[in-house]
Amino acid sequence: MVMLMLVLVIAGSARATTDVMPFKDEAQEQQFRQLTEQLRCPKCQNNSIADSNAMIATDMRRRVYDLMQEGRSRQEIIDYMVARYGNFVTYDPPLTPLTVLLWVLPLAAIVAGGWIIVARTRRHRA
Repeated sequence: MVMLMLVLVIAGSARATTDVMPFKDEAQEQQFRQLTEQLRCPKCQNNSIADSNAMIATDMRRRVYDLMQEGRSRQEIIDYMVARYGNFVTYDPPLTPLTVLLWVLPLAAIVAGGWIIVARTRRHRA
């Protein structure tokens, strides 16, 4: 009897975590999958909202679904998520002065370090 109760509790909780979202057709379901794989989970950071089991990812998947049902375009949905969660939510953030610095500063540090090493070696030889 105890085993039966345990199995029912486990089965019920497993069913509760499954998102059930009816789609009009296969194309809409495919678009949903693509969108949820392109959006990053704010909590997990390295997972998309499609792969994350975090509560915020579940809420974001539900919101993507609702926006799709309202007839919003792919870009409108991404813009909504960026407005709500910031550029971090996309795996391909826009080019801004800050993102340029993130790419340029490491290269500048390597070049400056190389220049310092060359200058010190030349001075040491002389």
